[in-house]
Amino acid sequence: MGETLPRLLLCAAASGSGKTTMTCAILQALKDKGLRPTAFKCGPDYIDPMFHSEIIGVPSRNLDLFFLGEDKVRALLWENGSRGDLSLIEGVMGYYDGIALSSDASAYHLAKATASPAVLVLDGRGRALTAAAAVKGMKDFRPDSNIQGVLLNRVSPMLYPRLKEAIEQETGVPVYGFLPPCPEAALESRHLGLVTAAEVENLHRKLTELSALAAKYIDLTGLMALANSAPALDVPPLPLPKPVAGRPRIAVAKDKAFCFYYADSLALLEKLGAELVPFSPLTDAALPEKVSGLYLGGGYPELYARELSENEPMRKAVREAVTGGMPTIAECGGFLYLHRSLAGEDGTFYPMAAVFDAAAENTHRLSRFGYVTLTAKGDGLLGPAGFALPAHEFHYWDSTAPGEDFHAQKPQSTRGWDCAYHTKTLYAGFPHFHLWAAPEAAGRFLEACEGYSR
Repeated sequence: MGETLPRLLLCAAASGSGKTTMTCAILQALKDKGLRPTAFKCGPDYIDPMFHSEIIGVPSRNLDLFFLGEDKVRALLWENGSRGDLSLIEGVMGYYDGIALSSDASAYHLAKATASPAVLVLDGRGRALTAAAAVKGMKDFRPDSNIQGVLLNRVSPMLYPRLKEAIEQETGVPVYGFLPPCPEAALESRHLGLVTAAEVENLHRKLTELSALAAKYIDLTGLMALANSAPALDVPPLPLPKPVAGRPRIAVAKDKAFCFYYADSLALLEKLGAELVPFSPLTDAALPEKVSGLYLGGGYPELYARELSENEPMRKAVREAVTGGMPTIAECGGFLYLHRSLAGEDGTFYPMAAVFDAAAENTHRLSRFGYVTLTAKGDGLLGPAGFALPAHEFHYWDSTAPGEDFHAQKPQSTRGWDCAYHTKTLYAGFPHFHLWAAPEAAGRFLEACEGYSR
């Protein structure tokens, strides 16, 4: 079924070109004009969607083709985007950069799968006519690139008119504006778990400045027209497991230490009948009352290891819940919290919940980084033996006992390893996943929670 959905995808030739700055400037400017933009991030990154939602106040979701496939990506784009006036998708890395040296799961792949007009964000520093060559090369590298516009970053108001004319004459691609160099409004790498009130105020100030620059120098009306030119979006129906009875209450760890969740994963649990109850392992003394399931997401427990350790009542409550059979999902940072001890950034080992007789410390390098497909070796909480689940790993801390109940296989690679714990009531490991990748796993988790409550 085709649905009307104004949408654009911002892409670039490489990381560091200004995609995030441009995305945030446009989102804030549209919001300041009284419009209701919705935001999306290509790939598995947690931080940009959190930034869109928490700082700008724009609903934001992940669209990850490795996790979800094309049909689910289109359905979730429509479900979330149809609530607003414009869906703005932020690309990832270089436009054509996907798994290994392919374009699979790239921003280009996402633009094709969603028929979204792509706008190239080009860093204009140190370029003159070569800017036109860069646009032409990016546009023509694939005949279906769908690059229909250009935005220039870090270009002076004096140079911009001549650059715009050259690019449009040489390539036929319209240029929709620019952002001038503005170091005081630069968006540095963000650690959302570290944002203090003062940092939030500073970020709001930067976004106010970026919004003013976007309103002055970017053709927002032209971008809206381009977004409205997008063809009807093919939205397939998505079958769901039957909702569970009894509305099980799931305790979800949410604070500065545990903040990495895919919003659509949590929404799926609610669709399937769950009541999600947030709690803080940092500051709460006990789990919420009458819960029958536990979700410990990723985040920054290593940065708050001392505070987590000092909250001994919570460590005990979590240990007793998990070892007592409460169905639990613990991904990456949540898995670290279940260790006997965790090294903080200061190198000191602090006691944790001690579900696993293992220690975790900083390896100072990414361990087992990237997409994997998990295959269950035996029956467990998320699925039966042989059950496969796309996942992603990204962590500098490693464990003395990372588990071995799944086999993780890297896509388009011969590399693989065993990892994670998987029992009838527990998934715990470094790989994190999107529950929409396997709604039946979400259903099994909630059925287990409902059984526990009975």
